[in-house]
Amino acid sequence: MARIDDHPILKEFVKGEKISFFHDGEKLEGYEGEPIAMALKANGIMIHRHTKKYKEPRGMFCAIGRCTDCVMIVDGLTNVRTCITPLRKGMVIETQK
Repeated sequence: MARIDDHPILKEFVKGEKISFFHDGEKLEGYEGEPIAMALKANGIMIHRHTKKYKEPRGMFCAIGRCTDCVMIVDGLTNVRTCITPLRKGMVIETQK
């Protein structure tokens, strides 16, 4: 998995309970409370949305909630910034088109 477990400056990250969530109909696992974008990346998912005009793929860019590259549909709500939204058990996350 592509998670940082031990950072040279921030040290060890405290993980929440291992939970399941859904991405585009597929059941995946992550840790409760981690950013949705981190859970997706750890599961090999890098595309979060496609641009309106050219249909180009976008994913996490700034990772601090300033841009909109990581927005997705989360539990039916559009434009959710996944880099700052904590993962919860049973969430339904969809690629935004």
